[in-house]
Amino acid sequence: MASSFFEAFRNHPLHLNDIIPLDFSSIKTLPESHAWPQSNDDSDNFSFNESSSIPIIDLMDPNAMKQISHACEKWGAFQLKNHSIPLSVIEDIEIESKKLFSLPAEQKLKALRSPGGATGYGRARISPFFPKHMWHEGFTFMGSSIDVKKIWPKDYAPFW
Repeated sequence: MASSFFEAFRNHPLHLNDIIPLDFSSIKTLPESHAWPQSNDDSDNFSFNESSSIPIIDLMDPNAMKQISHACEKWGAFQLKNHSIPLSVIEDIEIESKKLFSLPAEQKLKALRSPGGATGYGRARISPFFPKHMWHEGFTFMGSSIDVKKIWPKDYAPFW
């Protein structure tokens, strides 16, 4: 068993083609790799299917830690509620994230995550949990601004 998050990623590297996201600005048709089955629900109501939906975990629930552990093992992702993060912080994160993801692909690729790396730009490592690629890109950073500085060498502080 890996003794750290970084060691786990290093011991289970991804192929480079599983890291580099699509250049969304150049796509003209939906690639088969990203084509998910069409939903049969044509109403405005959200259809919840527990077996195919990312778990929503209430941090006020006494079993939240067990639920998070299970969600990490089964899904690789989860959504939290009752987390007490102020709305202003969430809004600031959204503003800075929009700035990041609106950069040209070649700028974002300066911080491309290595195949055995845990941080940097690329597809999320949760991809193996799903049958098709998600229409997304990600930027993972933990405890250091090194990768952020690769993209914004002079003006990284608002993002960081």
